Amino acid sequence: MRVLIAPQEFKGSLSAEEAADAIAAGIRDVHPGWELDLLPMSDGGPGFIDAMRRAANCEVIEQLVSDPLGRPVLATYLVVRGSGEILIEAAQANGLMHLNPAERDALRAGTAGVGELLAAAVRHNPSRIVIGVGGSATTDGGAGMATALGARMTSETGDPLPPGGGALADLARIDWSPPGWLARTSVVVASDVRNPLVGGEGAAVVYGPQKGATPVQVDQLEAALVRYASVLRRSLGVDVAGIPGGGAAGGLAAGLVAFLGATIVSGFDVVAEATGLLTRLAAADLVITGEGRFDAQSLQGKTTGRLLELARKQGKPVLVFAGQVLGANDTPAFSLLDMEPDPELAMANAAQLLRAAARNHAAKLPNVTPS
Repeated sequence: MRVLIAPQEFKGSLSAEEAADAIAAGIRDVHPGWELDLLPMSDGGPGFIDAMRRAANCEVIEQLVSDPLGRPVLATYLVVRGSGEILIEAAQANGLMHLNPAERDALRAGTAGVGELLAAAVRHNPSRIVIGVGGSATTDGGAGMATALGARMTSETGDPLPPGGGALADLARIDWSPPGWLARTSVVVASDVRNPLVGGEGAAVVYGPQKGATPVQVDQLEAALVRYASVLRRSLGVDVAGIPGGGAAGGLAAGLVAFLGATIVSGFDVVAEATGLLTRLAAADLVITGEGRFDAQSLQGKTTGRLLELARKQGKPVLVFAGQVLGANDTPAFSLLDMEPDPELAMANAAQLLRAAARNHAAKLPNVTPS
């Protein structure tokens, strides 16, 4: 039996690599002879650098940048040997993973660190930069990123704006001269969402609460992003308010489009192509994937849903393990909360629970290759 184990991160508890290792350990407990192909996945958010580093011959570069609240944090990016392409995971700078729950500040968190990563990366003179976005603590539309690259954002009185999406409510003017390196470097945004910057499905309304925004703050952020989009249109001549995917990473994707002319693509597709996913799927007898929460959004272009779709097209049976399962419908999906009902304990012991879940389900499968 050959099993492809391809989970993404279990947010707040396990990286994709840790999840894959736990699932593999559970299967080996009962079927030590099975051939296991471990493929930790990412759709552009946390784990993007790890997934790409395993797939390509890369040099790993460390860079000290600002976290969402402006504190120093050590991030990494990749230089692909041969092509010179740069791979960046924005969450290494602006990720929610850098903040404990009490520190989440949706109005003040900013993306300056992403701009600092870009400024470091362009020293390598790449022809292309791919930025994986997702897992952010920010809702500033990429304003911090642009400011770190030289943009000047001011109020009606001409004062520079402080960091964070909340400050964009006072934005009156943007002064921006595109950097010279843009003439030789294209920028690609790898994302898993199609939400626009503003509106009922926009960055503030849909994702603000995950970043600590209260209902009142969600309204503040939405109004601030609407103003930001208006000033971008007036100052730069670019309308990013409704572009699909512009709301990714709290609007960072829209900012990358507006200031750097970026193109937004599927993060899952980027990782799938680099890792040879389709070939590895074809060789598998069983596919196992998973994530922290498996629900209706999972089936709308996210890693788990895309894997289910591709596996079914190839006629491969699929198992899904998740911390929480909501609305699995006809998908064989199993929740760790069924084993440990206390969410905090389930997250704290996710690796052990995931190993046990994989062991229990593997024990029900025959030790032969399906016909």
